[in-house]
Amino acid sequence: MAEYKLEVTTGNMTNAGTFDHVFATLIGTGGKSERTELDNYGVDFKTGKTGIYTVKTSLSLGKLLLVKLEKDPFLVLPEDEWYCSKVVVTTPEGEVVLFPCYRWISRGELVELRGGRAMKVFEDDHSLLVDHRRNEMMQRKSFYQWKILAEGLPHINHFNNVSELPAEIRISKKRESELLNTRRMTGLELKIKGLLGSAEKWENIDDMKKIFWFRSTTMSEYVAEHWKEDDFYGFQFLNGVNPSMIKRCSELSQNFPVTEEMVKPFLEEGTSLQNEMKKGNIFIYDQKKMDGIPARLYDGETLHVTGGLCLFYLNPENKLMPIAIQLHQQPSEENPIFLPSDLETDWLLAKMFIKNADSMDHQAVHHLMNTHFLTEVYTVATLRCLPVIHPIYKLLFPHFRYTLSVNTSGRGALFGPEGALSISSLGHAGLMELMRRSFSEVTYSSLCLPENIAARGLESIPNFYYRDDGLKLWDVISSFVGAIVENYYPSDSDVHKDTELQDWISEIFTHGFIGNKASGFPASFHTVKEVTKFITLVIFTSTAQHAAVNNGQFDYYSWPPNVSILLHKPPPTTKGQSSMTTILETLPNVGETAGLIAMARLLSEKYDDVVPFGTYPEEQFDEPAPKQMIEEFQAKLSFLTDEIAARNSQLEVPYTYLIPNQMENSVTI
Repeated sequence: MAEYKLEVTTGNMTNAGTFDHVFATLIGTGGKSERTELDNYGVDFKTGKTGIYTVKTSLSLGKLLLVKLEKDPFLVLPEDEWYCSKVVVTTPEGEVVLFPCYRWISRGELVELRGGRAMKVFEDDHSLLVDHRRNEMMQRKSFYQWKILAEGLPHINHFNNVSELPAEIRISKKRESELLNTRRMTGLELKIKGLLGSAEKWENIDDMKKIFWFRSTTMSEYVAEHWKEDDFYGFQFLNGVNPSMIKRCSELSQNFPVTEEMVKPFLEEGTSLQNEMKKGNIFIYDQKKMDGIPARLYDGETLHVTGGLCLFYLNPENKLMPIAIQLHQQPSEENPIFLPSDLETDWLLAKMFIKNADSMDHQAVHHLMNTHFLTEVYTVATLRCLPVIHPIYKLLFPHFRYTLSVNTSGRGALFGPEGALSISSLGHAGLMELMRRSFSEVTYSSLCLPENIAARGLESIPNFYYRDDGLKLWDVISSFVGAIVENYYPSDSDVHKDTELQDWISEIFTHGFIGNKASGFPASFHTVKEVTKFITLVIFTSTAQHAAVNNGQFDYYSWPPNVSILLHKPPPTTKGQSSMTTILETLPNVGETAGLIAMARLLSEKYDDVVPFGTYPEEQFDEPAPKQMIEEFQAKLSFLTDEIAARNSQLEVPYTYLIPNQMENSVTI
């Protein structure tokens, strides 16, 4: 008689346990066990608990291949789904084998778990495992399908409603409850103050500080005090929520006719614009891709969007200062170049319209499209092409937690025709066109941070903390990914032979990057180095890049004079005609302001149901080598956390969005 010890762990989330009967069958190379009920004295399968059970067989089953779990009803109790985290089996020979599960199991459902070390497709040599792998992928490709959101944009998952998703990839009930509570408390506060739905205009800038009694951050308070200052304005293009647009300027284009005389008062004495460009001290923000996109209608009139240009100067104090703004691409008498020496409110309005365009570009392109939508592409391709035993699935899937759920719900609530972002100056149709234009210009190198920084000429500009922290994170991720990939792919020939991996990158190229060869994205892999680089991008996008463009939204957006996705009045066409009244009339009204700030609060709130970056509560790998690599990865992230904290302690305005232990392990909001 042979005995197998089974340690069965029930998940720690709400209602993970079950009162139903659970049966196990062990399948090995030498046969299979009897269907055995897992039943100890007392209540089994309690939330967060591990039960130990014994399965007896007449003889050893040989090498253990699969564990089959079944869940049958207990008396007439109503259905209670069971969340099984993992099963660990100790064989009579003393071998300990991990069988990851991490899914909900319904009454009457049969689940076959694959255990042991991560395996590539060409390594499976037993017919049972070959069949199991093939059936798993057939079912997944049938269940997860692609859908076109709009022409020229990455494809999305085909589910129309979050309820159609499997329970284990939907947001948890705890997170659902936290989100609902944030909405309720925010709505209640705004309702008590009479702000919700109010069409009144603000009478005084300082009145906006009263929107939230209980919610502010050190940074949001700093923004409200310093929003007018030019050096803080420049700081935001490096370290705010959209740090991906500014670039070094070595020559001005003909459509931005800034002269030496215009900007001489704002440069160091004795120098010139040409000299400063040669030194590398001049930078430009150019929103030309927004030029010509129709704005939306508001009360029967068309709003205004400015695809403008802003010139910056890195002064001797290493402060990035705006020195010239043109609000439209084509120069004309009605499109003057605004300067810091102009009337204060003229200059403030010019800066506000640049930031208005930047905020819409940030939300639609750099936040939604380049992090949410692309991570969704990586997620769907992984579910369709890589079985759970595949090493790349085990490596990547922790970084896809909640992403399909968040995107499926968010496309309507946030980005749909009636979504929160439809209030923007561009509206839903305009934002879609902005995304199309932007995506046609996306390249592989533009999404890889080291190449992006180099292409923009920003390797040495001081006080660029997004770059500093981001490049260190990229290197730490790349080192970790390289170790994992090289462990499972000792040679380039292993990459060639892995048909599942090749299918994966092919689907990403086809459905994510629309088969655009000019983009530089790989359609297939040829080397271990190529695999490492692409997977580094996938993890960086779903963690660090999303944190950089998401986590500071309340900090910067909660003060509308600093940045607003909606402006009412047209941009100034002449100088000397504005006042603070003009600015108040240009900003969103009371109700619109309250709604926009509530959205920013929801998106950047810190929730309890968080998995910090680099932590892997789901045990996927069974071998010592990858476990050791994860520990080393976590140690490097911890060191970087301390390093950034030490740096921030010396700064007036700390940069906190890429602190590893404050980032999430996936796109979850």
